Amino acid sequence: EEKRLLTMESRDDPRVQEVIQLLIHWLNYELASQRIVVKHIQEDLYDGQIIQKLTEKLANIKIEVPEVSQSEEGQRQKLHKVIETVNRIIAQGQYEKAKWNADLIHNKDTVAIIQLLVAIAVFFRAPVRFPEYVNAQILVVQKKDNQLKSRYITEQLTTTQPELGVKGERDAFDTLFDYGPDKLAHVKSSLLAFCNKHLNKINLEVTDLENQFKDGVYLVLLMGLLEGYFVPLYNFDLQALTYDQKIQNVTFAYQLMYEADFQRPRARVQDIVNGDLKSTLRILHSLFTRYKHV
Repeated sequence: EEKRLLTMESRDDPRVQEVIQLLIHWLNYELASQRIVVKHIQEDLYDGQIIQKLTEKLANIKIEVPEVSQSEEGQRQKLHKVIETVNRIIAQGQYEKAKWNADLIHNKDTVAIIQLLVAIAVFFRAPVRFPEYVNAQILVVQKKDNQLKSRYITEQLTTTQPELGVKGERDAFDTLFDYGPDKLAHVKSSLLAFCNKHLNKINLEVTDLENQFKDGVYLVLLMGLLEGYFVPLYNFDLQALTYDQKIQNVTFAYQLMYEADFQRPRARVQDIVNGDLKSTLRILHSLFTRYKHV
């Protein structure tokens, strides 16, 4: 018999806590339409019900399992079927030897639940940027011949997310990122020059495309400059510090783009706020294409 426990150090680690909070926020965002509210990673997910609902929504499938299982054995069988389905969907090399299984999840193993959810989030391109390379330390306690043996192991919760934006038809930016670092550098410098040509009029300057558009402020101001109107400061948050304030700003910038007859951008609002470079470049390039002669 073996029991795995998250150590106190890892439980209190701000980076581990951030991963957990991001997952809870994402689950509640995805499952809001089904009136599901997640408050606790272990207690709310160990029976597989929420993992099932999440997978069905994201993969647009129906997992054939009984809606309610009264017995513990019935619950375990249902969970096995759900995890089997999830593993089949996201099985891509790195998850062939999954670090989670139905038994660990049913035993409320925090690390296994986090690893599974992160894998689902990354596979389905959830609009979440996790802190990179977060590890957790686990105390493994084993009972053998009436004796307790313990050891510590380290498990990886997150790696790096190469891309956040939704998958769609491949475009010029996909090709640039894959094969054209020199051309990509040229595109970035052209977009930088374009942004600064206009933002300099109000004494602002962009030096970092990846990070300076994340809060939506420059995007809102740029739209006003390009369309020739002043955006009242009460319409957006000039000092956007929280995630929600940044989301509101970028959403407002998108609204200004719709009013200027832009098509719906491929990049999600969250992708811009999370600093996904490819998504940011796509938005700026659409502005450049429309307003390069302004």
